[in-house]
Amino acid sequence: MAQPLVVEESHVVPVAPDAAFHGTLPISLPEIFGRWYGPIPPIREVRDQTGDWDSAGRSRTIMLVGGSAREDLTSVDAPRSFGYRLTRIHGLMALLVGSVTGEWTFAPAGGGTEITWRWTIYPRSPLAAPGLPLFGMLWKGYARRALRDLGEVLTR
Repeated sequence: MAQPLVVEESHVVPVAPDAAFHGTLPISLPEIFGRWYGPIPPIREVRDQTGDWDSAGRSRTIMLVGGSAREDLTSVDAPRSFGYRLTRIHGLMALLVGSVTGEWTFAPAGGGTEITWRWTIYPRSPLAAPGLPLFGMLWKGYARRALRDLGEVLTR
């Protein structure tokens, strides 16, 4: 089986880790991920969420322009981190990506918080694996913009 690709981006925001964590975990996804980034489509809505998005075991369907994915919240360690898994990926991303393990971490940094977003991307197939580095580069740009947008929301 082809090896997964790990990509991550970080951004420091001038808010305490607890506020950063609790402002990020339940955020409306279209508010932060509602714009195209190259071929990466925006999130339009979230459907079928099982309760509040605050504990491991919750799930929801993320509706993208032209696609969707199931998201399962796999861990919550307030105010340090939360993790999730994306499966049942449909749309353009499904050509390369079989599944994703994601993690958000929140660490004190100079009076604020360093927020790190990490994806471990598992290829759809061995034939798709050579395309992951290019997708990873695009994702890093997408993540940089999303983290900046998140920072603006958290400091309002």
